[in-house]
Amino acid sequence: MDIATRVYNHKWKIDPIVRSLIDTDFYKLLMCQSVFRNRRDTHVRFSLINRSKHIPLADLIDEGELREQLDHIRSLSLSRGESTWLRGNTFYGKRQMFRPDFMEWFEGLRLPPYELERKGDQYELTFEGKWPEVMLWEIPALSVLMELRSRAVINSMGRFELQVLYARAMTRVWEKIEQLRDIDGLSIADFGTRRRHGFLWQDWCVQAMMEGLGDKFTGTSNCLIAMRREVEAIGTNAHELPMVYSALAKDDAALAQAPYDVLSDWHDEHEGNLRIILPDTYGTRGFLDRAPDWLAGWTGIRIDSGDPASGAETAIRWWQDRGEDPQDKRVIFSDGLDVAKIKELHAQFSDRTKVSFGWGTLLTNDFRGLVPGDALAPFSLVCKAVSANGNPTVKLSDNPEKAMGPQAEIDRYKRVFGVGEQTSQAVIV
Repeated sequence: MDIATRVYNHKWKIDPIVRSLIDTDFYKLLMCQSVFRNRRDTHVRFSLINRSKHIPLADLIDEGELREQLDHIRSLSLSRGESTWLRGNTFYGKRQMFRPDFMEWFEGLRLPPYELERKGDQYELTFEGKWPEVMLWEIPALSVLMELRSRAVINSMGRFELQVLYARAMTRVWEKIEQLRDIDGLSIADFGTRRRHGFLWQDWCVQAMMEGLGDKFTGTSNCLIAMRREVEAIGTNAHELPMVYSALAKDDAALAQAPYDVLSDWHDEHEGNLRIILPDTYGTRGFLDRAPDWLAGWTGIRIDSGDPASGAETAIRWWQDRGEDPQDKRVIFSDGLDVAKIKELHAQFSDRTKVSFGWGTLLTNDFRGLVPGDALAPFSLVCKAVSANGNPTVKLSDNPEKAMGPQAEIDRYKRVFGVGEQTSQAVIV
């Protein structure tokens, strides 16, 4: 594919940023099914949060164009082929992962309305309604904002300038792949949908990984690309579930139990499949110290904040203390990864546990230093659930720079979950 020419010639109705309801991360659909079956009437509000305040999105992105893209997403519905793929494909060794009642609902879904307002040099973008409906806005909303920013930067570039830009970016990706292909036992997947440079670029990166890494490339989190390229769709669950369950808790005792209620429902939903723990929503150490014994039997843990080596060491000690063999478990690293950190972590842990990597933004959006002013460098944009049934949500994580929620509630959650001193780390993406 000649991406440079496609970008140079594009009109958005030919190349809409989001072209399918399954142009999203696999874990969103898995979580959506769980929410649909367990908490479908919960009223949730999601909001866009630009952690990189130095990026003036409202100055860069035309409001009319943003609305046009968001309105286009609201017109989308599942195609027959997409429905057939979800209903009949095998995911993680299980056929019919998505149940008939959920699929009937999903096939009739159109995403609900959005609220958009300019506030200074930023946009306030929110989605409010029943949880299973509004949660599916998260990934497409992020994709739209990220790609409109990319388009704003490259809009003034000529064809040859674009060809050189993408040639340099392709060379960078391929050089990274060449460094990774020599790692024995590497297991790595694309997790780059939410903050990608653009759909075409993510698709190119996935194809490059397929050719360059062979069996070491395990798949992509993006359902549409997984379907088109016939690779595995990868993902389990995210912080959204414990954040909303916790916001619904009636008192401190219920709050302390909420993260484990999430995983109990998840276990029941998937009949023992997809058993990966994401422990850092309210601090990994406290989560594991209070975890019920049955969680130690799960397949593995995803490390998504804080120092990744410390998180892996904590998980290994926890398994050992619970009589489990860490070499039978899987640790998935997924926070701000690039080649040097992947190589370092693999060397440190591959002989002690099964190691996997979810490579995100610095795979699908590493244009650092390629244009003047570093105007295409990736930045930290998130879309999070901010309230549930009128109650504010809170996220602490293992990095206090990623904490979110009203300060009084953050303090309460730290008390309930026994979160002590935390070490701040720069939020790269």
